[in-house]
Amino acid sequence: MASKDLKHRVKDDPATGEKPSSERPERKKAMAKRGLRSLAVAVALPLALTALDISLFGSNSASRKHLRFPALWALHATCLVSSMLLGLSAWFVWADGGFHRQPSALALYVAVLGLGLAWDRIVFGLGDTRLGLAVALALDGSLFGCHRKFRASSPIAGDLVKMCFAWAGFISVVNLKLVAM
Repeated sequence: MASKDLKHRVKDDPATGEKPSSERPERKKAMAKRGLRSLAVAVALPLALTALDISLFGSNSASRKHLRFPALWALHATCLVSSMLLGLSAWFVWADGGFHRQPSALALYVAVLGLGLAWDRIVFGLGDTRLGLAVALALDGSLFGCHRKFRASSPIAGDLVKMCFAWAGFISVVNLKLVAM
C-alpha cells in the first residue's frame, strides 16, 4: 500500500540531457517570444532613429536650395529602408552570437548607423557638402567592413548588408552632385 503514496518523477533524458517533452513546447514558445521582441527592437531602433533624424534635419532651407536631383522623398526612403535592413542584418548576427565572437562587428555596425545619421545632418542641416562627402566615403568604408564581419558570422546578414551598398552609393552620388553645384 505504500506504493500509492509514491510520486512519479521524470528525470532528464540521460542520452540528450533534455527535459521531458511536456516542457518543450512552452520553452519553445517563450524563446520564440523573446526572439520576436529582440527582432522588433533590432529593426525598430535604427528605423526610429533615422525617422527622427529625417524629421529634424531632412527638409530645411539648405535641402530645398540644393536638391533638384533626386527627389528628397526618394533619398529619405532609401535611408529608412537601409536602416531597417541594417538592423535586420545586425539581429541575424546577434542571434548567431557573432557580436560576442567578433566585437569589432558591433563597433562597425554602430559606426555605419552613426555615420548615416550624421550625413543627413551635415549635408542638409549644415549645408556642408564637402564634409558630407568625407562622411559618405567613411560610411562606404565602414559599411564594407561591416559586410565582411557580418558575412563571416551569418551569410544572410552579409547579403542584407550588400543591399545597403546601394544606399551608400546613392548618397555618395547625391553628395558628389551637390559638391559640383
